[in-house]
Amino acid sequence: MKVLVAGATGGMGRSLVPQLIAAGHEVTGMTRSESGASSVRSFGADVVLADGLDADAVRAAVEKVRPEVVVHQMTALKSGIDFKHFDDSFAMTNRLRTEGTDNLLAASQAAGVRRFVVQSYAGWNLQHGGSATKTEADPFDPNPVPAQQKTMAGIKHLESAVLNADGIEGVALRYASFYGPTGDIGKGGSMVELIQKRRLPIIGDGAGVWSFIHYDDAASVTVKAIESDVTGVFQVADDDPAQAAVWLPEFARILGAKAPRHIPAWVGRLAVGDVGVAAFTEIRGADNTLAKETFGWQPGYASWREGFREGL
Repeated sequence: MKVLVAGATGGMGRSLVPQLIAAGHEVTGMTRSESGASSVRSFGADVVLADGLDADAVRAAVEKVRPEVVVHQMTALKSGIDFKHFDDSFAMTNRLRTEGTDNLLAASQAAGVRRFVVQSYAGWNLQHGGSATKTEADPFDPNPVPAQQKTMAGIKHLESAVLNADGIEGVALRYASFYGPTGDIGKGGSMVELIQKRRLPIIGDGAGVWSFIHYDDAASVTVKAIESDVTGVFQVADDDPAQAAVWLPEFARILGAKAPRHIPAWVGRLAVGDVGVAAFTEIRGADNTLAKETFGWQPGYASWREGFREGL
């Protein structure tokens, strides 16, 4: 099958492209510049150059490849997340989720692409409170804090655009928080550094529930979604959602770092704003049942504990 992966040099692309090639697919990676092309070629994939925000370049790239399936993995998170200015941290990613999605979809429709798989997210954007995890049938958080409203709008746009595109089999994969090489939760990543320096405390009661997924596990279910003919939204997470009060001390222990400090919510709000406080006290995890049942998929790391322990 001919597959075009847009965003082939990102954390997900680096896991996905090799797995697609290993599965026997003919893969082309779309990247913005020649500087990133060598790593894509090293996996055995072809390369086409295009900036996702340049509609003409995207159309030319898709027309040149004429794939059966397009996979949208374009993001732009290079320097960690500023929780107090969350939307600012995601400004370019939000453009890729809106303008980039529209450009890639239009080009795909013009080129007769059959199937379109897009990277979405499951975490802070899920409805807060209630059950520890939320399913695809549960609504997004109806009242995101002001600093996250633009990013929420971007996620809603990409899912709606892909799932309602004429003539396209649309699939939105809501990945949980990534960990592994090249990520914030990865060797040398910003969150790892904060934990090692004891600069990431547990805020409030630490009851916020997080779900995680290793890049390789996210890639493996993405391959299955590409090869399938089902459409819709699917949450991709491991089997072990955990409160911040559980995963953060355990992660510190695995890293050989001192246990995290505890601070009250009002102090945390001064440091990381409402976004950071909600992440530690209110958010909910992602139920992965639908993805497992639909695609016959099991994460290689059933728990983040295993993945963290075996090295990032």
